Amino acid sequence: MNYLLLFLAVAVGYIIARFLKKKELQNMEVFLAFSGAFLLSITVFELLPEVFETPSKSIGVFIMIGILLQIFLEFFSKGAEHGHVHLHTENKKFPWLLFISLCIHAFMEGFPISEENNLLIGVIIHKIPVAIILSFFFISAGYKQHITLLFIFFFALMTPIGNFIATNYNAIHQYETQISAIVIGIFLHVSTTILFESSKNHKFNLTKMSAVIIGIVIAYLL
Repeated sequence: MNYLLLFLAVAVGYIIARFLKKKELQNMEVFLAFSGAFLLSITVFELLPEVFETPSKSIGVFIMIGILLQIFLEFFSKGAEHGHVHLHTENKKFPWLLFISLCIHAFMEGFPISEENNLLIGVIIHKIPVAIILSFFFISAGYKQHITLLFIFFFALMTPIGNFIATNYNAIHQYETQISAIVIGIFLHVSTTILFESSKNHKFNLTKMSAVIIGIVIAYLL
């Protein structure tokens, strides 16, 4: 069931993007702010206590590795993980670097998801607006429909595959804490970047601030 929900989150994003207009896409910033706050809160409230159950400085090292990995991936994805996509519309070649970096990010997301935490909800809420924005820009850039669908299909598969491997391969379990710490670093970078961008030009926006607060409160109450 988890695998299906993770896949459908991206599929739903694509379907919504098919009916969106550029002006309507601007409203996604509020949803992005909510998703960033929710993902950050789930990370702080649930994942961090898990990995620091036995305190160790090495856990902090793996978290920093996750942050650095995400920074590296964003050189190629151009920030698509937090709702920024910059495609060159004059170039219709398949964007392999964008695809590979997003797939690595999505694959890693699946590892810490378990019945013991609410990360599944956090990842789904994070994926829907990102999938909407990503799909919208692919459609707007004029890529052929089968190319867009292939991109979205394989992107949607990555998180379920990551979760399947983490759940079913015992060899992975001995590195569970280290992998979770790396993913925490990824989530910290992505979610804080979303929140920083939601307060662009350092101007106070009541709607976005409300979305952030609601995201934090809901994550805490789960």
